[in-house]
Amino acid sequence: MYPLNLRNLLRPEDLRTRLEAETEARITFSFYRYAGIPEPEVFRNRCYQDWSKLDVFGRVYVATEGINGQVSVPASKFEAFRRCLYGVDFMAGMRLNIAIEAEAKSFLKLKIKVRPKIVADGLNDNTFDVTKRGRHLTAPEVNALLDQQATIIVDMRNHYESEVGYFRGAIRPDIDNFRDTLPVVEEMLAGKKDKPIVMYCTGGIRCEKASAYYLHRGFENVYMVDGGIIEYARQCEALGLENKYLGKNFVFDGRLGERISEHVVAHCHQCEQPADRQLDCVNGACHILFVQCESCAAVYDNCCSAQCQEFIALPEAEQARVKITTQFNGQRFGKALQLSQLKSGKATLK
Repeated sequence: MYPLNLRNLLRPEDLRTRLEAETEARITFSFYRYAGIPEPEVFRNRCYQDWSKLDVFGRVYVATEGINGQVSVPASKFEAFRRCLYGVDFMAGMRLNIAIEAEAKSFLKLKIKVRPKIVADGLNDNTFDVTKRGRHLTAPEVNALLDQQATIIVDMRNHYESEVGYFRGAIRPDIDNFRDTLPVVEEMLAGKKDKPIVMYCTGGIRCEKASAYYLHRGFENVYMVDGGIIEYARQCEALGLENKYLGKNFVFDGRLGERISEHVVAHCHQCEQPADRQLDCVNGACHILFVQCESCAAVYDNCCSAQCQEFIALPEAEQARVKITTQFNGQRFGKALQLSQLKSGKATLK
């Protein structure tokens, strides 16, 4: 447990009130850097102390292998925070991936956690050279390579991320987490180790490790979208390039997504009409992430099912009694399995 002055003590409702009272725009961005941190707990505490003074909110993971963060900071303090980051030797010059919808209110508080790894990949880093990574591609290089018929593009994100947006023609594994994605993608690419393979994720961090792993596994031409979807979209707009990404980019904060193109590639899980509005079921006992159109949101009160809608209408005391013996959609099985069964007609959210 961290010292009281190095962690948040406010209630969620107080945090939301504080955020809504802010009048200054915030800038949301992400960053990561693989580097040796011998004492991650000490480093974590120093970061929390320094960043709190700049009103930084967000979620940051620190490990002996480096740092991975998604944060927001008041616009007037952005440069001060950049200097703070770059003042640490291994973070000097680190890319800051500014969000497409950078001024949205994305986080309620600052949360910095020490983890075994900055991304849970399930790999033993001692078995391969993690520094021998695939080649980074700029947006013009991505477009040029995708125009070649032999190129294979692979989405390294979870299924609920790729459901609402993806590169045209991408392989999109129906997987819940990055750890399981790595072996599944390798199996899907069996016999294609000589083909040019372009990988992408939100900001690039997952592809850094994945590209090194696949090179170790014998793939010859491994590339990754430099800076992920966020940087690709930024470069396309700045350079006037064709944007080959369709739909929204899922983000792990209060926004849940930012629009990259006007395409709507997903469908409402209840009426199956085109929609890409993702939300967590408002029934806290369920809380499953799903896609719901505005019409169904009005019908179901932002719930994933009539069952959850009926549950949240109960008095709190009755909810506490009922939920002990009730199973909701979010408790039944993994999200990928649930959605695949939903689509095959074996399960329903209605």
